[in-house]
Amino acid sequence: MSGSSSVTAMKKVVQQLRLEAGLNRVKVSQAAADLKQFCLQNAHHDPLLTGVSSSTNPFRPQKVCSFL
Repeated sequence: MSGSSSVTAMKKVVQQLRLEAGLNRVKVSQAAADLKQFCLQNAHHDPLLTGVSSSTNPFRPQKVCSFL
């Protein structure tokens, strides 16, 4: 029984390796250049870079209204 189960397991491994071998690969240098370009194009939408106006910031400290 263990012989047939190991054959089945090896068939699954071979199938996975064939699937991975068929994938299109991108060079790391090209992926890094694409990522850099994407970041630069979308930098004006990033609140960590541009900041958030106090009127639209949901985490701003609430003003306390006090009556004298």
